[in-house]
Amino acid sequence: MSLAGSTIQAYRQRKIESLAKMSNMSQDDVTTGLRTVQQGLEALREEHSAISNTLETSVKGVKEDEAPLPKQKLTQINDNLDKLMCGVDETSLMLMVFQLTQGMDAQHQKYQAQRRRLCQENAWLRDELSSTQIKLQQSEQMVAQLEEENKHLKYMASIKQFDDGTQNDTKTTSDSGPQPVTSETLQELGFGPEDEEDLNTSQFAQPTPAHSMAASANVGYEIPARLRTLHNLVIQYASQGRYEVAVPLCKQALEDLEKTSGHDHPDVATMLNILALVYRDQNKYKEAANLLNEALSIREKCLGESHPAVAATLNNLAVLFGKRGKFKDAEPLCKRALEIREKVLGDDHPDVAKQLNNLALLCQNQGKYEEVEKYYKRALEIYESKLGPDDPNVAKTKNNLSSAYLKQGKYTDAEELYKQILTRAHEKDYGQVSADNKTIWQIAEEREENKHKLEGVAANESAGWAKAAKVDSPTVTTTLKNLGALYRRQGKYEAAETLEDVAMRAKKQHEPLRGPALGGVDEMTASMMGSTIGGSRMTASTSQTGLKNKLMNALGFNS
Repeated sequence: MSLAGSTIQAYRQRKIESLAKMSNMSQDDVTTGLRTVQQGLEALREEHSAISNTLETSVKGVKEDEAPLPKQKLTQINDNLDKLMCGVDETSLMLMVFQLTQGMDAQHQKYQAQRRRLCQENAWLRDELSSTQIKLQQSEQMVAQLEEENKHLKYMASIKQFDDGTQNDTKTTSDSGPQPVTSETLQELGFGPEDEEDLNTSQFAQPTPAHSMAASANVGYEIPARLRTLHNLVIQYASQGRYEVAVPLCKQALEDLEKTSGHDHPDVATMLNILALVYRDQNKYKEAANLLNEALSIREKCLGESHPAVAATLNNLAVLFGKRGKFKDAEPLCKRALEIREKVLGDDHPDVAKQLNNLALLCQNQGKYEEVEKYYKRALEIYESKLGPDDPNVAKTKNNLSSAYLKQGKYTDAEELYKQILTRAHEKDYGQVSADNKTIWQIAEEREENKHKLEGVAANESAGWAKAAKVDSPTVTTTLKNLGALYRRQGKYEAAETLEDVAMRAKKQHEPLRGPALGGVDEMTASMMGSTIGGSRMTASTSQTGLKNKLMNALGFNS
């Protein structure tokens, strides 16, 4: 092999070795190695170019068959020169690629550093934002708590005045012997007719008058003022859906009563009734039933099986079963409550009529229409004889009896009762019915007869429409809708639309005057909230435990 060939081979070997070592070299070492290889290849290229020029000069003018050796050397040198040129180009390209890679790596590192810095700044800003939000929330909670405590301090001050007044009244009457239980006392916490909720939520929201409760006055047990106040407070919270306050308040009071008075005490039974009402409003029927059964056992043991309080608890149990659709199980409880009321109060007491209404509704849901009619008619007789024909309970019982008639297909009887209700309501407000003072149902039927005579309709409307269309009672509104539905069934569409229009306008007229829904609170609760609490409203609190302790201390319980 010639000297040039061996030299090229040696350079190639060194190049291969240098490239093999690049993986363990730094960037600067790789750059230096590439430049060294490039310089070596360029030197070889220049040397080969010089040799090629020399050989070309020596063989110039020589024939083809002469001097074959120089020509072979010239050919070999040119081949090596081409390879050297290719090597130089490759090395230059590799150097450029490596420099470009170095620039990209540097840019990448720069971007990575910026990303890390931005992430750190973002994390810091998030921490600052979270800390600020926590401080803001704590401030809002503190403000809400202070406002709540301020309102309750004012409220508890008013309650304290009420309790002081009750105690003073007790002292002034202590010298005259045992103080009888008044009608107001009987309405409290399970010892009067207004304790129990009717199965029909629209029934008998009015409290029983005092003169009708004379027979049940001496029940032998007076509810302490603090229990009445606590009951009002619990119902106020429950009516707002704030069971997280109402339930612990009841449980704490129950625990304290059991510690001070023992488990078998009427006060404990009363508190069990209150907690059962709260559970019932939460649709926790199983828990409510257990509490009512426990209260029933205590009252039977302490007060006797024929006590009005036992009847009240039995009726509440019947209502609870009715809400769950267990009408068959509720009926015997309601009948036993009726027997107790008849025995203690007499067969013609208004509270007996109320119990008859509940029993009738239970029978109606079981399809026992003969018993339904018997119970409703007896209740109606009691109300009319004891409270008078204008008492709201009379109209409500007639409305219930009409519904029973409708379910049996006795449309004529139902229509007659509906007309009686509307006629009585009209006469109460506007006097005796006459040609110039017609009831709304008479006007509706005239509109039905004259629906094709526009002038007749206008005359009737001007005669008494505006006055007769005034409705002030929810029972009358219900009667209007029911009679309208009955007219529609009979094909009297003009009369039906007349009554339905009046009912709709009455509903819109009374909607702004109604308070917030009480969530299934019984009648006694509604009347107590209106008289004792005075319509106070309690805002949401974020500190139920502290609020509960303050209330328990103010009411005299050991919290």
